[in-house]
Amino acid sequence: MLRIEYVYWLCGALLAACALHDLRARRFAAAAFWGILAAIFLGGDAIAAAATHGDALPAQCAGIAVIVLALIAGSGALRRAPAAVDPAAAVHRHDSAARLGHQLFVPALVIPFGTLALSLAQPYLPWASMERAQFTLTALGAASLTATLAALWLTRSGPRHAIGEASRLLDALSWAVLLPMLLAMLGAVFAATGVGEAIAHIVAAAIPTQSPTACLLAFAFGMVAFTVIMGNAFAAFPVMMAGIGLPLLIGQHHAHAAALGALGMLTGYCGTLLTPMAANFNVVPAALLELHDPNGVIRAQWPTALALLAFNVAMLWFFALA
Repeated sequence: MLRIEYVYWLCGALLAACALHDLRARRFAAAAFWGILAAIFLGGDAIAAAATHGDALPAQCAGIAVIVLALIAGSGALRRAPAAVDPAAAVHRHDSAARLGHQLFVPALVIPFGTLALSLAQPYLPWASMERAQFTLTALGAASLTATLAALWLTRSGPRHAIGEASRLLDALSWAVLLPMLLAMLGAVFAATGVGEAIAHIVAAAIPTQSPTACLLAFAFGMVAFTVIMGNAFAAFPVMMAGIGLPLLIGQHHAHAAALGALGMLTGYCGTLLTPMAANFNVVPAALLELHDPNGVIRAQWPTALALLAFNVAMLWFFALA
């Protein structure tokens, strides 16, 4: 029987291998960072089981580990000095890229198309009896593993080379790799602590709630604003749905729930294009490309973000309200 835990264990194993790779290279801070994260992934089942039986110690240890991760990231010790360029390796890489050409895109395309194919095939797979959301994540993990094997076969490289490149990429992205996961959890925390209800009271006092258009505009611009603040539409979505989407648009004005959810999330992504809080999208690429302006990516994206926002608001009104 397929289980979502297998994906977490695979992620933990990869992080552990990257930690070992950094340890051998004497990058001790990076080795500690990825090693602690690997332990959390690999020990997640034990932590959850202990919490179920009333033992809070493992969960508290995991919390301490997260604090240690934040301290390592905040200390700046994860900065990696630029590696010396090996001329022979650079020539080999260029020749390999020229030989393979557009075939290099095949492993990257295996991930989205493989995930989609497995998700659509779930009803016909007897070994895939799990919740839809969990199976989608499992399908993503299986597709990623398949893409890795395809890349190794295509480039005639070995697993050690794959681990080395994974470690190099993780070290380049640094702590920003964790931002989507952490910000998504932040949205759940905000929703659980009543931030959505507070927003509902503020909106009720600030706009005419009897107007569906006013509520829709508050929802759309609120999604963008909270995404800019928190860096991720996943974090903004539960807050805005709890504050405006469910009580006002769906409950009061009978908006189409599926259209509101899908297009509302897409509207939040317009805010992702505008904020340095979305570090893995806007700050890390600027660092990897060695741009002189750290906000150069945002400056290039803001016209597109505003155009998409206008389009999404129109689509929200047409599909969710009309």
